[in-house]
Amino acid sequence: MRTAGTATRRLAKSAIGAGRATARASRAAVGGTRKAGAAAAGGTRSVGRAARRLTHAKGADRTGLGRLIELSAAHSAGDALVTVGLAGSLFFGLPVDEARGQVALYLLITMAPFAVVAPFVGPVLDRMRSGRRYVMAGTLFARGLLCWAMAAAVVAEDAFTLFPAALGVLVLSKAYNVSRAAIMPSVLPADISLVTANARVALFTLVTAGIALPIGAGLTAWLGAEWVLRGTMALFLLAGVYAVRLPRHVDSPDLEPEAEEAAPAHRWRTLLNVGPAVAEAMRANAAIRVFSGFLLFFLLFIVQEGHLPGLDQKVTIGVLAAAAGAGGFAGAVIASWARNHSPQLIVLLTLVVMTATGVATAILFNIWAAVAVALVAAFAQELGKLALDAIVQREIGEEVRSSTFGVVEALLQIAWVLGGLLGLIMSLFSSGSAALAVLSGATAVALVWLLVVRRTRLRARDAKLARSHQAGDTTTTDLIPRPPLPGHGDPHNHTKPLTNPHG
Repeated sequence: MRTAGTATRRLAKSAIGAGRATARASRAAVGGTRKAGAAAAGGTRSVGRAARRLTHAKGADRTGLGRLIELSAAHSAGDALVTVGLAGSLFFGLPVDEARGQVALYLLITMAPFAVVAPFVGPVLDRMRSGRRYVMAGTLFARGLLCWAMAAAVVAEDAFTLFPAALGVLVLSKAYNVSRAAIMPSVLPADISLVTANARVALFTLVTAGIALPIGAGLTAWLGAEWVLRGTMALFLLAGVYAVRLPRHVDSPDLEPEAEEAAPAHRWRTLLNVGPAVAEAMRANAAIRVFSGFLLFFLLFIVQEGHLPGLDQKVTIGVLAAAAGAGGFAGAVIASWARNHSPQLIVLLTLVVMTATGVATAILFNIWAAVAVALVAAFAQELGKLALDAIVQREIGEEVRSSTFGVVEALLQIAWVLGGLLGLIMSLFSSGSAALAVLSGATAVALVWLLVVRRTRLRARDAKLARSHQAGDTTTTDLIPRPPLPGHGDPHNHTKPLTNPHG
C-alpha cells in the first residue's frame, strides 16, 4: 500500500510539474506572440513614419501636398482592389476567339462613359470650385456605396447591376483624378516643380496599387470577391472622410454671378483653343496611348495563340505585366528627378524613345524584345502623362482647369481604347513583327508631324518677336518669357500665380 501511495504521489507531482511546464510554455508562447506582434506593429509604424517623411518632405506638410498624396494612395489602393475583385475568366476562361468579342465589348463600354460624361464633368467641377474637397469626398463615398452594390451583385450573379456599378466606379475614379490634378497648383510648395509634385503622387499611387493587388488576390482566393469589395467599400468611405480634412485653401472662391453667366461660353472657347503647348502635349500623349493600348491587347492574344514562344503562356503574360509595372514606376521616378526641365521636351522625348523601341522590336521580334517594348511603352505613358498634367496646370487658368482635364482624360481614354481595338483586329492577321512595324511607322509619322509643327510655330513666334522689337512695340509681352516663380528657377516657366498661401 505504501508503495502504491508513493507511486501515486510521485505521479501527482509529475502531473503537477508537467502542468507547470505547460503553463510556462504557454506563457512563453504568449510572450513570443506578443513580441512578434509588437515587432510587426513596430515595423508597420516605422514604415508609416518613413512614408510620412517622404510625402511631407520639402514643405509638402505645410501646403497640403502630403495629405493629397496620402489620399491619392488610398484611392489607388481601392481601385486596385476593385480590379482584383472583378477579375474573372475574361481571358483565360474563354476560347481565344470568344475572348476577343468579350474584350472588344469591354473596350467599347469603357470608352462610352467618357465620350458622353467628359464634356460635363469638368464644367461641373469648375462651377463647384469652393467645394472641391467635398466633390473629391463625394466621388469616394459614391464608389464605396457602388462597391457594396457590386458585392451583392457578385453573390447573386446579377450582371445588370454589376456592369453599371463597375462603370460608375470607373467614371468616378476619373472624376477624382480630374479634381486632384486641378487642385495641384493650390498645394504646390515653392521648392517643388509641377512635374515633380505630380510624380510624387504617381509614385505613391503605383506603390500602393502594387501592394494592394497581391493582397486583394489572396483575400479573393480565401474569402471571395464579395468580401474584398465590401472591404474596399470601407476603404473608400474612410478616404472620403480624409478628403474632407484637406486644407481649406484647396477650395477657391466661386465666380461672381455676372462672370458665372458668361463662363459657359468662355469655357468652351478656352477648350477649343487650349494653346499650342497644351495641344502639342495632348497629341503626343494620344499617340502614346494608342501605341500602349495596341501593345497590351495585341501581345496578349498572340501569346495565347502561341506566336511568342520561349516561356509558358502564363509565365510570359506575367513577365510582360511585370515589365509594364516596372516601366510605369520608372517613369514616375524619372519625372520626380526632372525638376525644372521643360515638360514639352519631356513629352516629345518620351514619344521618340517609344517609337525607336517599337521599330527595334519589329525588327528583332522575340519574347525579350516584347518585354522591352512593354516596359518602354509603360514608361512613356506614365512620364508623358505627368508632363502633360504639369503643362495643363501651368498654362490653363483655374476657372477652366477642371474642364480641360476632363477633356484630356476623355481624349486619352478614347485613344487607348482605339489602340486596343486596333490590337485586337491586327492580332487576327499578323503574328508579330508586321503589325508592330505598321504601328511603329504610324507613330513615327505622328512624331515627325509634331516636330515640324513645333519648329514652324517657334520660328513664327521668333519672327513676330523680332518684328515687334524692330517696331518698338511693347504690347506683345505674352511673347516674352515671364520671370520665374520664387524657388522654381526656370527662365521659361510660364506658370500662373498659385493660389496656395503656404508655398
